[in-house]
Amino acid sequence: MSDTGKVAVITGSATGIGAAIARRLAGAGWRVTVTYTRSKAEAEATAAACEALGVEVLLARADVSRDADCRDLIAKTLERWGRIDGLVNNAGVTKFVAADDLEGLDAVDFEQIFSVNLGGAWQMTRAAAPALKASGHGAVVNISSHSGFSGSGSSLAYAASKGALNTLTLGLARTLAPAIRVNAVCPGYVETRWARKALDDAEFDKLKESIRQISPLKRVVQAEDVAEAVGWFLTGGASITGQLLVIDGGTHLAVGEPLR
Repeated sequence: MSDTGKVAVITGSATGIGAAIARRLAGAGWRVTVTYTRSKAEAEATAAACEALGVEVLLARADVSRDADCRDLIAKTLERWGRIDGLVNNAGVTKFVAADDLEGLDAVDFEQIFSVNLGGAWQMTRAAAPALKASGHGAVVNISSHSGFSGSGSSLAYAASKGALNTLTLGLARTLAPAIRVNAVCPGYVETRWARKALDDAEFDKLKESIRQISPLKRVVQAEDVAEAVGWFLTGGASITGQLLVIDGGTHLAVGEPLR
């Protein structure tokens, strides 16, 4: 399916899920704004990969916890192409702290994680809303997490931020309808460099195999799997809004062997 001429802004799209989304949309003919905070070299590589697919790309640095950066990012995109049809709120941060380590998190950690994972999505959506409405078929996809349902994950602060993002998704879907559809994808474990931050190679391989074994589909979710769902939410589903789609290979069904 080709959507040549449409424009999407994907926050945090230098690597991992965000980069896969950018490539997916570029492959469908979308012009994309690729953003990064620190990973400039990786963002340049993602932008080059999208351009190789025959589309125009805008590369921009933005810290979505800063409202001024969010508004500037939208302004630059509109200055370049004059329209925005899709927004993917993918930028996210965490702190790896075991759930039973109650002293491992403090108020500053919660503030920092929520300012990006929740505040960033709110600020980007608010800034993009007029352009998305003007497009006639605007859509927002928030990259949440199954942690928002389970309460598990890299830290309790991260899980809480994703639970709040799920709630924000529902509220925005109601508020911005009928002009803009708002949905979220909620991946479980995804094989990206994100998971390697707290594990050595042996631990990482053990975790992947554990996930594979408890997954009814016997596979580990890849960034491209998430990108496929995001692409569908942006290009299809004209009657679908306010949905929270879990993408985890079915591991949420493994109630007898919960993933820790």
